[in-house]
Amino acid sequence: MKYSKAETVQKTHHLPTLKFEDQQLTSFSGLLLFQQLFNLIDLRENLRRCFRHQAVGPIFGSGRIVLLLIVHFILGFRHLREMRFHADDPIVQRTVGLKRPPDVATVSRALAGTDGQSVSKLQKLLTDLVLDRLLALQLATVTLDFDGSVLSTGRFAEGTAVGFNRKKKGQRSYYPLFCTVAQTGQVLDVLHRSGNVHDSNGAEAFIRGCVGHIRQALPGVRIETRLDGAFFSDQIVSLLDQLGVDYSISVPFTRLPALKEIVENRNVSTFFQQIGGFSYVTTSGSSRLTGVGTVLKLSGSARTCSAGFPSSGLMHTRSGGLLTTGAPLT
Repeated sequence: MKYSKAETVQKTHHLPTLKFEDQQLTSFSGLLLFQQLFNLIDLRENLRRCFRHQAVGPIFGSGRIVLLLIVHFILGFRHLREMRFHADDPIVQRTVGLKRPPDVATVSRALAGTDGQSVSKLQKLLTDLVLDRLLALQLATVTLDFDGSVLSTGRFAEGTAVGFNRKKKGQRSYYPLFCTVAQTGQVLDVLHRSGNVHDSNGAEAFIRGCVGHIRQALPGVRIETRLDGAFFSDQIVSLLDQLGVDYSISVPFTRLPALKEIVENRNVSTFFQQIGGFSYVTTSGSSRLTGVGTVLKLSGSARTCSAGFPSSGLMHTRSGGLLTTGAPLT
């Protein structure tokens, strides 16, 4: 298609008039939803109470600094120096309640000046928020998952140590133990630990405390716990049985060679049974067959009644007065 010369060429003689307007643009408009959530749970005031005991309050306040860090992590940032990317954003300032955000040095000093009492109050606040949510849901069963997680750090941060680190061997890290509510995905509590401790370090008191929180806030609710093989020991199993909770815990074959030998020398049979309200199937022959477990009484006596276990380990659960070991159905 051809265009005429008048349609393609224009003459310019004067400079255009430029106007500058004060426009507030944001890249984080989704924070408005979180602002509403913070208002519903009164998060700003609750955080302020956690630091009320401090003798001298800074201009920004430690509670507001913590709220700024929460928003910082929600936006996907992980380093303090990255605060410059949202320092002038109007929605971020509105959510936190600041006209002028603090710089990185101010945030660092506020974190360094936080004492143990403030940390304990903050941890209790987070646990209470999760319990309030569970109370509102009125769940019949609450499932608690206990597991450790390696948090690597590239510097000699306080409390770090060189320990097991599958991805970054030899790097200093933390190894906190988390208690997560399976129904909601919320973290009920955290046990802060250095990176050179075993998974079960401090686990007994931590498990007892988490179960106690649920029992106190939700009396009568059924509690389930799930743990991996690193927590399997007589102390942990006895504790879970003493607390009267249902539990599922992996049994490592390397520490129980006798049990592995029993499974390997099983007889060829396949049948279904029902014991104490617990259904199980016993299989034998090919290791590819499915099975749900060797039944062990609480006294410790055992009889073989299943096969199809993977070489990595068994599942150890408590149900209806029985301790049950078995591989998941495949």
